[in-house]
Amino acid sequence: MEPFIRHTGVVAPLDRADLDTDQIVPKQFLKHVERAGFGRHLFHDWRFDDAGRPVPTFVLNRPEHAGASILVTGKNFGCGSSREHAAWALRDFGFRAIIAPSFADIFRENADQNGIVTVELDEDTVSLLLARAGTLAPYTLTVDLAACRVEDPEGALATFAIDSFRRTCLLEGLDRIGLTLRHEAGIAAFEAARR
Repeated sequence: MEPFIRHTGVVAPLDRADLDTDQIVPKQFLKHVERAGFGRHLFHDWRFDDAGRPVPTFVLNRPEHAGASILVTGKNFGCGSSREHAAWALRDFGFRAIIAPSFADIFRENADQNGIVTVELDEDTVSLLLARAGTLAPYTLTVDLAACRVEDPEGALATFAIDSFRRTCLLEGLDRIGLTLRHEAGIAAFEAARR
């Protein structure tokens, strides 16, 4: 997994609360278990019309948000089912950070395991970021995980708290498999002795 230390990117504002995993990646696209390829289905029902054409008014289809890698959105992001495909789709599309007032616990865990930082900020700050991303587009932010700070070109905007274990794993690029492999020599020694 790619470590996350500090990332600067274009912001996509998606001012919707209670956005569930079926809206992030609809169920009809869950046909394989490889992580790659889900980005094209991200927010499918909003990005495309019934004929499969891009909806020009949807935020991810607008030129000023092209290449967005930071999503700013409403509270309770990632609620619904526990499908990890939602995090896969976001990461495959290019998102490295999501900023919201709150996240569903299982989604936050899935995001962590895929190198996406979930930054929880108060509703007033999120509203400010949504407004700036809508009027100053293309609007960029920097998410600095090492300093636990969010900045825009004018300077620091907010600090955020994050569990120290989650933070360390993201900074070092370790998912659960990576954490286990840190003990590979000990595991091999145990297995050799057990035989």
